[in-house]
Parts: sequence; C-alpha cells; structure tokens
Amino acid sequence: MSTTATTTATSTLDALLQSIETRTATIGIIGLGYVGLPLVLLFEEGGFKTLGFDVDAEKTEKLNRGESYIRHIGVDRIAQAFRGRAKATTDFSRIAECDALIVCVPTPLGAHREPDLKYIRITAETISQSLRKGQLVVLESTTYPGTTREELLPRFEATGLHCGDDYFLAFSPEREDPGNEKFNTKNIPKVVGGIDAGSSRAAEALYGSIIDHVVPVSSPEVAESSKLLENIFRAVNIALVNEMKVVFERMGINVWEVIEAAKTKPFGFMPFYPGPGLGGHCIPLDPFYLTWKAAEYGTWARFIELAGEINTSMPRYVVDRSVEAINRTGKSIVGARVLVLGLSYKPDIDDDRESPSFELIEMLQERGAVVAYCDPFVPHARRGRKHDLGLSTVPCTAEEFAGYDLILVSTPHAAFKDAALYSRAKLVVDTRNIVPEGAGPVVVRA
Repeated sequence: MSTTATTTATSTLDALLQSIETRTATIGIIGLGYVGLPLVLLFEEGGFKTLGFDVDAEKTEKLNRGESYIRHIGVDRIAQAFRGRAKATTDFSRIAECDALIVCVPTPLGAHREPDLKYIRITAETISQSLRKGQLVVLESTTYPGTTREELLPRFEATGLHCGDDYFLAFSPEREDPGNEKFNTKNIPKVVGGIDAGSSRAAEALYGSIIDHVVPVSSPEVAESSKLLENIFRAVNIALVNEMKVVFERMGINVWEVIEAAKTKPFGFMPFYPGPGLGGHCIPLDPFYLTWKAAEYGTWARFIELAGEINTSMPRYVVDRSVEAINRTGKSIVGARVLVLGLSYKPDIDDDRESPSFELIEMLQERGAVVAYCDPFVPHARRGRKHDLGLSTVPCTAEEFAGYDLILVSTPHAAFKDAALYSRAKLVVDTRNIVPEGAGPVVVRA
C-alpha cells in the first residue's frame, strides 16, 4: 500500500472512531428481534442516533408508537427510546445514513439440518447496494466459522470498496439470554473479531461505547467459533444429563436427587438439568452449523451429532412415559384430555422459538389425545412443528386443571410451582421437577 493510500485509510478509520467517540455516528441495527431490539435501546441510551431496520412493518410501527412486542423489554423503555434518538423503519435505502451497521438476522437450519444463510445473504446484498466509504458492518447472527469472510466480504468487495481502507467488517456473536435478571446486553462481555486491524479497532470502539467489557480476538473465525463452542458445551451436557435421566429411571433412581448431591462438590462439576427437549434460538440449532462445516474439512463432530440425537429423542421419550402413566390409571391415550403446561422454551418469558412443547402437543395429538395448553406468557399457539395448532391458552387455575386426565409439565414457569394448582388434578407428568411433593395428584417425574 502506498503512503497516500495508507494515509487515506487511516483518516477514514480515524473519522469513524471520532464519530463513535463523540456520539455523532448513526447506528443501524438490521433485525429487530430478541437480539437487535436490545441493541437499539442500548445505543440510543448511550447517546447515539439509532435506526432499527426490519422487514416486518407491524414491528416497526409498534416501536415508533412506543409499544413493545417482547414481554421482558418494558414498554416504558421502548417509549422513551423511540420518542428520542431511535427510529424503526422498513426502508432499507436508509442504510446509507448509518456509520455502523449491526446485522442480527435469523440463521435457521434447513430441512436436513444444513445451515440456511438466506437471511444473511439477502442482508449482505442489500447492504452492498448502499455501502459507502467510512462504514463499519458487524455480523452478529450465529453461524459457522468463515461466514463473515466468505459471504459478506466478497459481496462488499464487489462494490469496488476495499475492507480496511474504505469500509470495515467484523463479527461479534450475540449472547442474549431473554429474561435473565442478572446479565443483560450491557454487562455480558462482548467478543469481537475483525477482518483486519482497522476493522477490529472500529468494532471494539463501537461496542466499547455501550458495553462494559469488550473481548477482542484475532479474527472473525475465532469469534464465530466461540459462539458455537458456548452452545455446543451446553447441548452436549444437556444431552448427557438427559441420557442419565433415562438410565437412572430404569434403575429406579431419582435423577434430580442425584444432581443435587453431585453439585455439592465445590469444584469440577457444573449442574445441568434434564427436560423434554431443547428449545430456543441457539442450542437446538447452532451446533449443527459446525458439524456441517466440519464435514467440508473431512472431519466429523461426533459428540455434537450424538448429543443432537439424544436431545431430539426426548419429546418422544416424554410422550411414551405419559402414555404409560395414563395407561396405568386404566385409561387410553386415545380420547384422553391432556393439558401441556408451558409453550415458551424457558421459564417466565414469551419466547417460544423451537420449544419442545410444540412437538409434545403434536405427538400427543397423533396418539389420539385431545390436547390443550396453558401458558400465561404465550396466549396463542399459531404455529407448530408440522401444522398450525390453532390453540389458545386455557386459564391457569385449579378448576381448569381438574378437568384433564393428564397434566404434562413442559416449561417450568414460576406460576406452575404453586401446589394448589394440582390439588384436584388426576395425574401429572413432570419433566422439570417443579410440582411440589404432596401436591395431591399422582406425579410421575419424567
């Protein structure tokens, strides 16, 4: 690089860093879901003009009216932000107004557990149409190592602009945990890895302006891999404890008591808990991004595949236990009235993405049961794994619970821990160990 080119690149980076430091930079967040919306709020609260982009006009209109569509994000906080420096829009031509762009779009799996990058690719093409000198683009969507370099970089370079000289590109994995009262976007350390040194500096400065601790790494590939390792660690350990649940059940041993005993060890053990399957936007999906990429290099991630096999088998195991339990009462599952407790994938939030409850409901319906659900956080079950469930929640009362042949606990909402709810219940299959002992009914821990 010539001296002139080096000076130009330095001045471009310095101008971006200065705009971030002085809060004169405009920040664009693409994708206003559980990851993107908290970032919009945090940047606005940090003094930045912020634009939130989404293809869903209903979302952008709600935000601009000061309304929330994510339960754990308070309406007062949203109203204050969108009366201030934040605006939401479906007009992606406004990308050109932004000095920094953060991409928070979904990365689902395809029908055969292969990575589906269509949203990343569409977004990259859209950005490339407006990409200008001095912009920083950061991908946050969870994906396999190499995505930032292989999917975004070539599309941006095709514009004639050059990364590190004219614009900057990095990856920073999202670490959102909806409903976590201790950790939030601001105090969860932020890993960042840039394509080059200038991109790393720009990304560190951007996140350092609003987040307590930024962790720089040497490349986007390291940052992409760190997110996958975090989720693979959880998936494998959850699979282990799910397998132990099945083994100990055959032995007549209470797995929950075993876990409580094991976790008294002050070192070398971390408790994980069994359940009816995996849910959420990360753990059920992300590990398979690595297995797919690993195959490209002629290696096989066998732990991940085995963990996936165990975890995806849990809904069927729970349904089988439920059928056995109701048979022991002298009833058939055909025509039995079954109430599934919880549709969200974790307690006390309204996020039902990839929730195993959908599979439980559909499997029970396939066995001939008449199924309803109760979830104070999710009033309507419009989508299922295979078909539109078309269900709405029933009341969370002891009177309602008394009308079912079987109650199946799927999500451990705090509201479901009230022993009085089960005082007139006939039979409970508890996959989360939350129904108090002596609550009244026959309780099967599954």
